Amino acid sequence: MKKALFIDRDGIVNKKIPHDYVKKIEEFTFQDEILPILAWGKSHEYLLILITNQQGIGKGIMSESDLQTIHNHMNSILLDKIGLCFDDIYFCPDLAESESFRRKPNPGMLLEAIEKWHINPQQSWMIGDSISDAKAGKISETRTILVGNYSAEQVPEADFIIKDLHDVLSILEHTKGQ
Repeated sequence: MKKALFIDRDGIVNKKIPHDYVKKIEEFTFQDEILPILAWGKSHEYLLILITNQQGIGKGIMSESDLQTIHNHMNSILLDKIGLCFDDIYFCPDLAESESFRRKPNPGMLLEAIEKWHINPQQSWMIGDSISDAKAGKISETRTILVGNYSAEQVPEADFIIKDLHDVLSILEHTKGQ
């Protein structure tokens, strides 16, 4: 079975826009720290799978075509900068109040990827910056890294809670054989 790094987009791969959505490529700015994480994952034979809630589509603020353009742009830059891109991308356009099984904190997108790619979740990671990322990862039986100003009491689903993206690599390196 394969292993994967399941990675949230906004706040992990790219910078978030406060109280807004990334709607076009001009608004998409990489987090510099994600590039070495992705390169490490690929060099250690992890699939790189983007898992992202995109309710801006459900709200009519952007279209699926807009999102596809952004993701094509993202993968193109990744190919240019580090010679790799995401192996697959899963997104959920549903509104939060829909309680969709695919929308994080529910595990639908992760479970779809696990089935499609024959992934061993216990050898995989969910990396995100929201409580919903940690919850979806835990329900899917992956290990979880939560980036942000959280406490273990707030998010018992997170295996690791770190203040910023810089520390992700040290966790992955330290736990790779476990």
